[in-house]
Amino acid sequence: MIITLTPNPSHDRTVTLTGELERGAVQRAESVLSQAGGKGVNISRASVAAGIPSIAVLPAAKDDPYVLELLAAGIDCRPVPNDGTLRVNITISEPDGTTTKLNSPGPTVTPLVLRGLAESLRRRAASADWIVLAGSLPPGAPVEWYAELVGALRDTGARIAVDTSDAPLRALVGRLAEAPPHLMKPNGEELASFTGGDPDLLESDPLAAAKAAATLVDQGVDTVLATLGAHGAVLVTADGAWHATPPPTEVVSTVGAGDSSLFGYLLGDIQQKPPAHRLALAVAYGSAAAGLPGTTIPHPTQVRPELVSVRDLRPTQGD
Repeated sequence: MIITLTPNPSHDRTVTLTGELERGAVQRAESVLSQAGGKGVNISRASVAAGIPSIAVLPAAKDDPYVLELLAAGIDCRPVPNDGTLRVNITISEPDGTTTKLNSPGPTVTPLVLRGLAESLRRRAASADWIVLAGSLPPGAPVEWYAELVGALRDTGARIAVDTSDAPLRALVGRLAEAPPHLMKPNGEELASFTGGDPDLLESDPLAAAKAAATLVDQGVDTVLATLGAHGAVLVTADGAWHATPPPTEVVSTVGAGDSSLFGYLLGDIQQKPPAHRLALAVAYGSAAAGLPGTTIPHPTQVRPELVSVRDLRPTQGD
């Protein structure tokens, strides 16, 4: 069972252009897709497609069209009532795969809503292999909230994964000594935000990314899955480090690729696969998602882990 929290859900609209984006110009769209999105929801969607039970926890009215869309898709959605209209995130996708994202802030949450979300997670934690805290925080949530949730959930027996960025990520890293999550999934830019490294270097150099990720392991995080875009991903634990190279992929949209990668790792873990195979699944899921339009999450039949090349970084970590 994978329980996901999406504290700032969104209606994701992807506008696919027929040519390059031109500022100030009138351009024609090839297509427009609208889907109920958000990092946690994307992971629940992938989980259901793979036959792994999942519950999606999020703030919304129980009769909100967003919630009804998830239920119609077979996703067990447990909304916590919240006032306000869910945000709309717009992605502009160019033919070469370049994406421009316009994300709105979302409705404000109150302390009562935050308590309701935390209680919903804790109430179901005993049945979960993983609890995934994912995405941005909505207005009204303190930047330390993810860090506080990790501390509140660590005694439930469920393992906790966190995928976030900016101030919530920095706050989480600042409190690793108190309550480290079991898994973190930064990208190269996010690794650089708290290590002080060069984001372009970390994105392009798997060894540099692995060394940066190891600083989190040294502070108590069991596993770090660092996604590096076209350069694949690295996996770092106390026992070693691995780098996976993705198969050739015609990129259609990178939106949701990181979420799919995280699910691929969780799937491998639930299936009790060795670390290298978990990493291969993560990269295969991310690559498959990048080849699909909008925030479309790949079905297992579209995922090809056998095409992913994985190498052990341990012999060179000390170089």
